[in-house]
Amino acid sequence: MSAVVPESTALRGKAKTAPETRPRARLNPKYLPLAATISLFVLMGTLGSVFYDGFFSLQVFLNLLIDNAFLCVVAVGMTFVILSGGIDLSVGSVIALTTMVSASLVEKQGWSPAIVIPLVLAMGTLFGAFMGLLIERFRLQPFIVTLAGMFLARGLCYLISIDSISITNEFYSDVSQWRLPVWGGASISLSGLIALGVVAIAVFVAHYTPFGRAVYAIGGSEQSAVLMGLPVRSTIIGVYTLSGFCSALGGVVFTFYMLSGYGLHAVGLELDAIAAVVIGGTLLTGGVGYVVGTLFGVLMLGIIQTLISFDGTLSSWWTRIVVGVLLFVFCLLQRLFTARAAER
Repeated sequence: MSAVVPESTALRGKAKTAPETRPRARLNPKYLPLAATISLFVLMGTLGSVFYDGFFSLQVFLNLLIDNAFLCVVAVGMTFVILSGGIDLSVGSVIALTTMVSASLVEKQGWSPAIVIPLVLAMGTLFGAFMGLLIERFRLQPFIVTLAGMFLARGLCYLISIDSISITNEFYSDVSQWRLPVWGGASISLSGLIALGVVAIAVFVAHYTPFGRAVYAIGGSEQSAVLMGLPVRSTIIGVYTLSGFCSALGGVVFTFYMLSGYGLHAVGLELDAIAAVVIGGTLLTGGVGYVVGTLFGVLMLGIIQTLISFDGTLSSWWTRIVVGVLLFVFCLLQRLFTARAAER
């Protein structure tokens, strides 16, 4: 005779073999600002395609990068500075100084662009390294040091000339007009390619090198980074050196774009760079952020300008208004992220 299994025992057996429910995968809070930026960019692109004829085209989206390539390059350098917990207010003035030195040497002195471009890149790099050395060696506030750097670089522009210097050199003209065909009649400029290359290299440096990991660690807690034996002093100097190089490279790209040197070029661009970094999801307190987010932050500023130009009835000042609102929103989003991180 077969044994009779009590019903309660059978139920207990079924309960033991029942599959356990797994918790739903949730988005890591540190990715929330980046996800919000990308989602908002896609939303704006979709709305523009719905309301304006000709908006949804590859060339329109490539123009976002072409017209803001210099800002993208500068914002990448600013990303590393903010990730480390610092700030750099000198980037716009370094761009202006780069354009003035380039225009003066090429047009007035007759120097070759092959000599001028490496020279101005070295100049910007040394300028950033000098500010980084002051910040690290004397424990000065980055805000004050880079503010002094901003006044110094802008003042040096007017020692060269108080007027705009046009660049008629054939090399600069050819570079500004050169386009790489992409698809369907769309094309991208050399400046846009430089910006994409800088972003790609910066992503690798930030996430796959000891320098990048040290930048994140210092931004999270400088004291903890010291206790872990990380090269804090050299890394702090390094981020401002990198920012100076990116500012000078942005100045070279800006020279291709404007074909002139002028002391009033890029006034206020440091604020645009900071806005792009913050909108891209990098925390102003440091330690959290992504270079890809900065790219989308720059594209976000570009798509706002493009939407306003396609509308045709709004003043260009609406760009500033919308950017201001976005900054408020992303600052609140950052506050929400830090509060959740503290709770965990």
